[in-house]
Amino acid sequence: MRKIKKLEVYEGMLIIVDMVNGFVEEGVLHDKQIKKIIPRQIELIKEAHAKGNLIIFIKDTHEENAVEFKRFGNTKHCVRGTKEAEVVDELKPFEEMENTISIEKNSTSFMEAPEFRKIVESMDNVKKVELVGCCTDICDFNGVMGLANYYDQWNREVEITVHEDAIATYSEEERTEYVDAAKLLMKQQGIKLVSKKR
Repeated sequence: MRKIKKLEVYEGMLIIVDMVNGFVEEGVLHDKQIKKIIPRQIELIKEAHAKGNLIIFIKDTHEENAVEFKRFGNTKHCVRGTKEAEVVDELKPFEEMENTISIEKNSTSFMEAPEFRKIVESMDNVKKVELVGCCTDICDFNGVMGLANYYDQWNREVEITVHEDAIATYSEEERTEYVDAAKLLMKQQGIKLVSKKR
């Protein structure tokens, strides 16, 4: 059974957004190119675990009649109970580590998931948040900006870092203007974008 410390003691948090089969392996929104970011994510997960940081897997999980499907052009995806809503096989073992929580979300922003918001509200001592996952211009962007706005609202100084070498989106070559705009807006609003030096 996984062990979670009291949320108040964590000073760091790693968020892994929507690395589920429905965006990587199968379904109308999947793109196998997203697999290329998994090795870097594994490195960052291991680093976060070694530091004793909280690790949160966000899993896009919808009911059959989710309103979001209509808003995005009837793109039914990641339905609860299907393989699409499960974390990809490469990352699944990490879901069971100590200090790791999995949270389902029903919108493009993990900040709107009630369980995630409760966690953020309880993490009084967090100083640094790191983010990886997909999709860069939708769920990564919406979630991280909502999180930054939350910390601003409560005058909390928390450094938010997005690992640019561990994020991706589907059909990325056809969506570069959206991806570039999302990265620009994140930088403009104080989110750090970093990549591993090679």
